[in-house]
Amino acid sequence: MSGSRLVHIVDDLPEEVVHAGGDRLPMVVVLDGFLDAGKAVERATAHLVQASKRAPVVATFDVDELHDYRARRPAISFVSDHYESFDAPRLVVRLLKDTGDNPYLLLHGPEPDNRWEAFAGAVRDVVERLGVTEVISLGSVPMAVPHTRPLTTTRHANDPAQELAGQVWESPWKGEIRIPSSAQALVEVRLGEWGHPAGGFVVHMPHYLAQSDYPAAAVVLVEELERAARLTIPVSDLEAEAQRREEEIASYIEENTEVREVVAALERQYDTFQRGEESGRSLLAPDEPLPTGDELGEQFEQFLAGLNGPDPDDGPEKD
Repeated sequence: MSGSRLVHIVDDLPEEVVHAGGDRLPMVVVLDGFLDAGKAVERATAHLVQASKRAPVVATFDVDELHDYRARRPAISFVSDHYESFDAPRLVVRLLKDTGDNPYLLLHGPEPDNRWEAFAGAVRDVVERLGVTEVISLGSVPMAVPHTRPLTTTRHANDPAQELAGQVWESPWKGEIRIPSSAQALVEVRLGEWGHPAGGFVVHMPHYLAQSDYPAAAVVLVEELERAARLTIPVSDLEAEAQRREEEIASYIEENTEVREVVAALERQYDTFQRGEESGRSLLAPDEPLPTGDELGEQFEQFLAGLNGPDPDDGPEKD
């Protein structure tokens, strides 16, 4: 039995979990609702589930204790004269496998609105009961960067000496900044206090595309996860989707001079910053005002509305 009443771990666990023993059993944590600019995390999560042959649920969280239904009202269908098909939120742990048949876990669903500390304790129960060897979270945030340059990521871990992607790295961020917290961040902190390694990746994506589907950012997250968890996950479908989106964006920018000029200013800022980093200086281009998301947002609004239709390739969630 689990020690927390917030999570139920299935009684009949799959053999891959029961016999994981001292082998690697990573768990990916992706929570909807906050760190998901460009829907990169949502798209990466769907890709992981689709890429696995099966995705059985091995643990479920008590969503009624964690979800604010009035703040985030689930959808329900009204058919002729009655209601049906209530989309109940689900926060679950699934067992997935990569192309080499290596098992790993995926904790996904809506970020808890309440009881974060209790939720962290429930995640600890999952980690200890199932023998999870490392926890890796994924996120995406908007940054003042152009879409025409390589996407970068921030790596983080609750142990400075912890290896992600097979190596110990030095963070490019210096000093301390105060930012809004998340349930994922708190889980990482608490797991570190309880002696469990946890870390993750946050991809930086163009702020002016943050409200659009941007699969290129999802590709980066899956590739970072592959290296960190030593998994093999095909991304050709995601890459093809990302290429189509890049072509749509490029076509739109080519036809809109004002947007093209603002993107060009971002490119100059980015390139100057990179040169400064390489030379030991972190200087932005002089006399070059940094465009805001609002400057591009109005220009892209109509364009993005046409890009954000339903994806015919997205199938139903696996049980």
